[in-house]
Amino acid sequence: MIRLRFAPSPTGELHIGSARTALYNFLLAQKLGGEFILRIEDTDQERFVEGSQDRILAGLKWLGLKWQEGPDVGGKYGPYVQSERLTLYKKYADDLITSGAAYYCFCTESRLSELRAEQEAKKLAPRYDRACLKLSAEDVDLRLKKSEPFVIRLKIPEGTTVFRDIIRGEMSIDNSTIDDQVLLKSDGYPTYHLACIVDDHLMEITHVVRGEEWLPSTVKHIILYQALGWTAPEFAHLPNILNKSKAKLSKRKDGEAVWLQTYQKQGYLPEAMVNFLAFMGWHPSDEQEFFDIPELVESFSLERVQKAGAIFDTEKLKWFNAQYIKKLSVADLDQRLQAWYAPLMAMGRPVANTLSLTKVLQSRLEILSEATANGAWFFSSELNLDKNLLVSASIDTAETIKALEYFKQKIVEMGEWEAGKIKTDILAAAEADGWPRKNLLWPVRVALTGEKFSPDVFEVTWGLGKEVTIERLYQAIKVLQQ
Repeated sequence: MIRLRFAPSPTGELHIGSARTALYNFLLAQKLGGEFILRIEDTDQERFVEGSQDRILAGLKWLGLKWQEGPDVGGKYGPYVQSERLTLYKKYADDLITSGAAYYCFCTESRLSELRAEQEAKKLAPRYDRACLKLSAEDVDLRLKKSEPFVIRLKIPEGTTVFRDIIRGEMSIDNSTIDDQVLLKSDGYPTYHLACIVDDHLMEITHVVRGEEWLPSTVKHIILYQALGWTAPEFAHLPNILNKSKAKLSKRKDGEAVWLQTYQKQGYLPEAMVNFLAFMGWHPSDEQEFFDIPELVESFSLERVQKAGAIFDTEKLKWFNAQYIKKLSVADLDQRLQAWYAPLMAMGRPVANTLSLTKVLQSRLEILSEATANGAWFFSSELNLDKNLLVSASIDTAETIKALEYFKQKIVEMGEWEAGKIKTDILAAAEADGWPRKNLLWPVRVALTGEKFSPDVFEVTWGLGKEVTIERLYQAIKVLQQ
């Protein structure tokens, strides 16, 4: 059985790069008829953020990803939170000590700091000098009996480690360039390197698909698999996601733009985000641009994942999102917009149905949050009209009042209430009666919305309905008459 996993650390919000990694693991598991597992790697207790795990799970669910095993659904290989598996890591760390593949290190932080400073001064790569590997068995036993703090380090063997990456091909690493990695910390918690190997083996993970930043660590993991007598899974390291400056997308450089939740809160659709993330390193075999999840599953393969970094272009994402908004039914879009309509409803006139507003806005929205500003005119119980804005440069106040009266009378006479017909009938009448468009439509736009810019006047008219349109025109006339 093919088994893939996504294993985030609860140290903050869900990173865009992590969301892309989760998506690729999910797609590959679905494509190969396998299982997708969610595991929480919380061994770095110093960086643990309360509530992060719940927000990560919520973000993945928002994208539409489903896992067969995980901390919230259970499974036969649980528990799926690493802090609940500490005895397992201790057991395998002890096994590595027994076999001679690892050793106790009693060096203090002050000694390690001095060692690093000395190496930096000599322009050497910082690495442990194996001082504790030279300790006799008697000395080690004595220090353990005295309860001296220790860590357990991996003893990197001599030689060369060769492994194959599905995306990057065969990799060959000289072991002399690898530091003796800490496997078990002094607080009893494992490092990522030990915990992920133990968990991937015990959970029978067949493919490890993760970010490029883990590529240098893979040789350590291969050595650990060999030391424990286990078969390593297949590895695939995804290209980094880059910002427009072609630097790795990071919180330090890009702020909150790196978090998935930022885009969710702004009103991006999960369907658009999934489609966009899929293209962050992968491309289909044809020119198809829009994919739903079943189509991505059908088309996806690691062989079509690139090695070079992928640029996260927010303008392109916004364009994607606008296309997806246009594809939604009005009823579906209206339901999704309720969260952005809610504050306007609370402060404005009672509105029983917002479908007409949604239909007016649909072709103009790039993200859902824009509905708050673009739809404020619809909910206003009383517009704060500016006389200077109502009267255009081309006609005076008296002529503006006549224009508003003319439009109001045509609305009163209007029978069928349909945006296209309203526009056709009024423009035909205005042309016959000698009303230039700009002289007529400018004051009407301001009277109905209170704004200099708005959707098409006739769509606004239709969206507001006959009664509200007449009332707003009447109020604008009163303002000009005062």
